[in-house]
Amino acid sequence: MIDKKSMQILKILQDKARIPNVEVSRQVNLAPSAVLERVRKLEKQGIIDGYEVRLNPEKFNCSQVSFITIKIDSANSNTEQIGHDLAALPEIQEVHFIAGEDGYLVKARTANTKDLGQLIIQKISVIDGVISTSTSTVLDTIKETSRISIR
Repeated sequence: MIDKKSMQILKILQDKARIPNVEVSRQVNLAPSAVLERVRKLEKQGIIDGYEVRLNPEKFNCSQVSFITIKIDSANSNTEQIGHDLAALPEIQEVHFIAGEDGYLVKARTANTKDLGQLIIQKISVIDGVISTSTSTVLDTIKETSRISIR
């Protein structure tokens, strides 16, 4: 169970992971050593899963976002291996095994539609067990986050 102070710390860290420990301690009214101890405990418990830097996709020529539904032959294929093969592709940011028609939903970032086509034809379609793909190209992104709603 996470107490109120730890929840406050998590909210602060989720907004700005690189905030100095002293600033967090000031905001939650705890000693810096107490904040550090709580953060380490949250990391050890797996509540804090890691820290990462968000890069601007446009600066790396990968601003084309697409969602690709991948239908697979789950009766005759290793479903888990297909997921791992998809996850290994650097253009793919997310891999989700979905209900309904057996398959995966992936989020991909490419430079443009030509690169997207190459990803689908040369890398995804050749994975053993992939039957077909259906792609939705993002025209504009209103919100994109990996934050968890903390109440």
